[in-house]
Amino acid sequence: MASWHDLDEELARWAALGRRAGLWWRDDDATAPGPQLQKLIELSRQSGVAVAIAVIPGAADDALGDTLAALPGARMLVHGLRHENRAPQSEKKAEFGPHRPVYEMLGDAAIAWENLAGRFPGLALPVFVPPWNRIDDDLVPRLPLARLHGLSRFGPRAAAPAAAVTDLVECNCHLDLIDWRGGRGFVGKDQALEILIAHLRARRDGTVDGSESSGVLSHHLVMEQAGWDFLQELFARTQESDVAHWLTIDEVFRLPQ
Repeated sequence: MASWHDLDEELARWAALGRRAGLWWRDDDATAPGPQLQKLIELSRQSGVAVAIAVIPGAADDALGDTLAALPGARMLVHGLRHENRAPQSEKKAEFGPHRPVYEMLGDAAIAWENLAGRFPGLALPVFVPPWNRIDDDLVPRLPLARLHGLSRFGPRAAAPAAAVTDLVECNCHLDLIDWRGGRGFVGKDQALEILIAHLRARRDGTVDGSESSGVLSHHLVMEQAGWDFLQELFARTQESDVAHWLTIDEVFRLPQ
């Protein structure tokens, strides 16, 4: 299993190539203020690492705007519409999967963006985060028709279909801090570092798109203290490095103006 020393060594390899390793932070499933969201806010403020908060438009409390407005660099992303499972019982959960007509899902995506942008105009970004990170491939190239010009799911981005859409920017997450299949707790420091280092290594050697920043995904509502402690240490260690660079959310999604 990996250690902090292993992360330092991987970053040293980036430095030897004269490259900087871009990273970014996304948190999913926000609906309302609360103690767990406050932990996220304090960590972002203290560390100086900007966070993209995937908000569920159909369940979002208006108070979220006041809570996040004073957090430097915070941005809201569009986390589906209602985060409701629309897949058959025999298949993996999805709200925007291949189980519904594309025109219907496109309409829901447009409503979701209009909802978030209308209520939180200074915070919302037109970036779609499909619930459960699943989205029908036929819907992806049509997202700009719903005025959504960004996409974020999970895993290294592929050359297609999003890359083929010139007005759609995709940047995904690659490390999920929650062990969803093993009790919904923190995956553990060693495994988290192993996953993060593996993506950094793959970017460096060209196995995956080297220009896609490595994304760390948290879920504040179910985070254990060990997960928060890991994030705090990761931020502290990488902020001290000249090689690792935590991007602002506007830098991650350089959207057309």
